[in-house]
Amino acid sequence: MTLPHPTADQISLPNVLAVLGDPTRLAIVRYLASKEGVPLNCGQFLDLGSKTNLSYHLAKLRETGITRTEVVGTSRLITLRRDDLDRRFPGLLDSIIAAAGEDTALPTVGAPEIEVRA
Repeated sequence: MTLPHPTADQISLPNVLAVLGDPTRLAIVRYLASKEGVPLNCGQFLDLGSKTNLSYHLAKLRETGITRTEVVGTSRLITLRRDDLDRRFPGLLDSIIAAAGEDTALPTVGAPEIEVRA
């Protein structure tokens, strides 16, 4: 089973900005960027809401071209389409992620990192 994704040329700036205007989706993108290159299971985002709600947000990100979802058995592995987004809109994703990183009002994904002191 494969899920539909837009080609890089079909990624639209107004759609990307509209989709990233949602705090939950922006939190997902921020977390994906922090785990760059590592495909994440959709279960990683359960802190953000119910499975139904999360499925909706992940579908919006995929349909817009911000993420890629690969079906592996019963799992869905999500990655950020950084190369495609950077090619279409140079610097946009980095600017959005940097601004999101400073926004304490956004929901967080996963447990905060624990600092170990020697």
